[in-house]
Amino acid sequence: MMHKSGFVNIIGNPNVGKSTLMNALVGERLSIITSKAQTTRHRILGIVNDDDHQIVFSDTPGVLEPAYKMQESMMTFVKSALTDADVILFMVEVKENKFKDENILNSLKKTDTPIILLINKIDEVDQAFLESKVDFWKAEIPKAEIYPLSALHNFNIENIFARIKELLPEGEPFYDKDALTDKPEKFFVSEIIREKILLNYKKEVPYSCEVIIEEFKEKEDIIHIRANIIVARDSQKGILIGHQGKELKKVGTLARKDIETFFAKKVFLELYVKVNKDWRNDDNMLKRFGYNH
Repeated sequence: MMHKSGFVNIIGNPNVGKSTLMNALVGERLSIITSKAQTTRHRILGIVNDDDHQIVFSDTPGVLEPAYKMQESMMTFVKSALTDADVILFMVEVKENKFKDENILNSLKKTDTPIILLINKIDEVDQAFLESKVDFWKAEIPKAEIYPLSALHNFNIENIFARIKELLPEGEPFYDKDALTDKPEKFFVSEIIREKILLNYKKEVPYSCEVIIEEFKEKEDIIHIRANIIVARDSQKGILIGHQGKELKKVGTLARKDIETFFAKKVFLELYVKVNKDWRNDDNMLKRFGYNH
């Protein structure tokens, strides 16, 4: 049997379940998941290997109208995912009435790349409602293959996975066969910390934060990590730290536990909060955070 390999890119509106799907397909928790929109900011690759296949899954930020340079960069990740895919997973939520971005929808209608259209969260509706949605999306993108699923409950994941394998082109692997992702370890540390901020703070605070790993020293029995949380305003710094540092300590404890699970090793984690008022529009800062290509 010939070896097959290719890029399978996941595209959709914010909060439709792309990261949950990615983690289910890869079998590892690579993308952070929260109920908040715009949780994913980067394009994260998850690589699945067997003897005859290498599938390079790509989770992308939810499609949105950019309000500042960081979000403009997030949208370039989405556009590149449209052009370099061997298979496109276009994901919608079952209760969605339309796709927000007409340009992307038109690109999907015109592309020759195979499209698997995934209608997620079907456990929230009845059969008649689901059938009406299948008809709606068939009319919108006639050439797409439609699969209802529940990414959260792993419903229909195996069938989708099998179809992806069938659609992959023949070719040599792009990455080492033991590779799981293209991102360095430090990236996942910063994402775990950012996830805890998203889960523990309300309003604009999580969206104004970025995490940068200043130090990552791995010893035989422990990893020493020092991270800076960058915020846009002094008031946000106060909220993040909390009374007598309690809030920041809570984030640090939760993040440390997940980082220890990720590396299967003890972790010493130090967190600091710094203010950089316009980091989301600062080209140098965005480059440092990996947003600018």
